[in-house]
Amino acid sequence: MSRNARSNRPQLLRVLAAALVLGLASPVAFAGQTAKATSANTRAQADIVDTAVAAGQFNTLAAALKAAGLVDTLKGPGPFTVFAPTDAAFAKLPAGTVENLLKPENRQQLVKVLTYHVVPGKVPASRVAAMDSATTVQGGNLAIAASGDGVTVDGARVTATDVAASNGVIHVIDTVLIPEG
Repeated sequence: MSRNARSNRPQLLRVLAAALVLGLASPVAFAGQTAKATSANTRAQADIVDTAVAAGQFNTLAAALKAAGLVDTLKGPGPFTVFAPTDAAFAKLPAGTVENLLKPENRQQLVKVLTYHVVPGKVPASRVAAMDSATTVQGGNLAIAASGDGVTVDGARVTATDVAASNGVIHVIDTVLIPEG
């Protein structure tokens, strides 16, 4: 193997990982996981919030967005990339965490957690897989790693990608991301 081929190997692995993720976790897989699957055209016409609500597996996220006052923002023009944790991801948090975050007195902390899941702009999975990190709306940096097993974002596994919305894209993750500090 030439020196140039060896130096490009990490990039090649990322591209292969992205292809694997895109092949196995496409919007079709997302639709198959949802209780209320809709056509791709309908999903693409709905904004990020409505797309997530229609999926049926983001009820906790929707409630948190409402409690944080972020619904109108994520229904806005964007574009946004949202790493969306499922209800199962929220269920993995320690008992009482979600309830505590939803209290009005903890709104700023909830906003901090939720905006840590949002990256400005529309970043498709092929670009995410080629990145080492991404700066969030909250201001933190998400660590991104691509391998033959797929893509992780701050350790959360991306389980579905490129779910189209009128104002951005959703990538589904299996763990709630918690910013430092």
